[in-house]
Amino acid sequence: MWKPQERIKYQALTDAWPSATEAANSALFQPMQWGSLQLEQRTWIPAMVPWRSNEQGEVTQDVLDWYARFAQGRPGAIVIEGTGIRDIPSGPLLRISNDRYIDGLKRLVDTVHAASDGKTRLFIQLIDFLSIRRRPQPDVYFQRYLSITEQHRAWLVGHTDFQAGDDDTQARNVLAGLTDEALEDVLTSRELEALQFGYRERVIDTDNPLIADLPRVLPDLFANAAERAQRAGFDGIELHYAHAYTMASFLSAKNTRTDGYGGGREQRVRLPLEVYHAVRQRVGSDYPVGCRFLSDEIVDGGSHLDDACYFGLSFAKAGMDFLSVSRGGKFDDAKQPKVGWAAYPYTGPSGYECMPSYISDEQGPFERNVEPVAAIRQGIRDEGLATPLVVAGGIYSFEQAERLLADDKADIIGFARQALADPDWFEKVRRGHGEEVMVCRYSNYCEGLDQKHKQVTCELWDRKQLDDGDVVLASDSKRRLTAPSWQPSEGITD
Repeated sequence: MWKPQERIKYQALTDAWPSATEAANSALFQPMQWGSLQLEQRTWIPAMVPWRSNEQGEVTQDVLDWYARFAQGRPGAIVIEGTGIRDIPSGPLLRISNDRYIDGLKRLVDTVHAASDGKTRLFIQLIDFLSIRRRPQPDVYFQRYLSITEQHRAWLVGHTDFQAGDDDTQARNVLAGLTDEALEDVLTSRELEALQFGYRERVIDTDNPLIADLPRVLPDLFANAAERAQRAGFDGIELHYAHAYTMASFLSAKNTRTDGYGGGREQRVRLPLEVYHAVRQRVGSDYPVGCRFLSDEIVDGGSHLDDACYFGLSFAKAGMDFLSVSRGGKFDDAKQPKVGWAAYPYTGPSGYECMPSYISDEQGPFERNVEPVAAIRQGIRDEGLATPLVVAGGIYSFEQAERLLADDKADIIGFARQALADPDWFEKVRRGHGEEVMVCRYSNYCEGLDQKHKQVTCELWDRKQLDDGDVVLASDSKRRLTAPSWQPSEGITD
């Protein structure tokens, strides 16, 4: 992953943890209700990708165990990983693209509710992906994937021994032998990207009928998935409008479509709103529906905070029940992948903003998204709307959470990596055992596993108690798949 040039090392530090009484009287552990959104406390675990499904996108025992372990900590809400709305191969990621997935997802809902004694609300994050290919071998790219054009042929005639009458096979052979410098002259930017990073679809590729047709097909696909989620028993839906994926790409300032779904902000937010309205119509007015979107894309030519304020207000006016705000995580500045690997959208500066590490700049890795979220929230409040906002990113302590709530920076506090480090964080703090919390080191050990599509674990617990008879190990047999169990000490009451 990209690191800032300053390379200042930080450490997560905690002040005195609250007593059980102090926690009970805190804002963080108070219930909240806004419309149909009801939480036992203002704690939230954002969606993370654990790589525990199978190639068919089904709920496995590993998936059940993963979310049950988080539920044992009794957070206010858990959002399960981005779950695909299309019935297409997407690796070991959950899908909800067909009715055949409902039974497995219902087992997941029942598991979480049982593990939390009904205290935790379970939301499902619905996502759409555009196609992305692995970086090809150069010879494979030229022989199989590159379409030879008249522009290629003209350049070759003018700069190589290639003759006007030579066929495309000869053109491919000559191209394959060119230097990188020459290829930058003869290939278009998209062709060069496909060679060096792997081809990926963009929402602006409207010459592709399937891409051009997205505004027509996506609302129904999301609505169908939402209906299945409701039937499976989920407590609500989070529409994934963030990072490098389809809906975020429609919101992006880089979306230059000319069909009414790109260009200005009003046009770029059009499809996300149409998707929301289709989902709302399908699930009803009393079912929580929100979205996750970006406060800033952190890429040249991308959307920034002023765009996010506009989008957030648009979503709030449309009637969304909550807004969860992330940051960065784009393909545009991703590190070049190895041959045979796909680009990973969290390896560049924008990815760092999404998951900053303990090696950081003067701003540090903690709370980098707080002020942008506060600005979005204030814009919504100025219009007289009370839509709750979830803030996440470098938040790990009780003191941080209380301060952010007291200062009206957010309404709900998201703990991602900290919840991964210690799923019992919420119960330990609530019961007065904060000193037992395993505090995230922000080494991004988990992110490194995600990048390699390995089962995600935490360095704080994945090598503990491996000899216990009931410990389930990762596929490499070196790491445990769930955090060690925790039993509260004597004298603690619920």
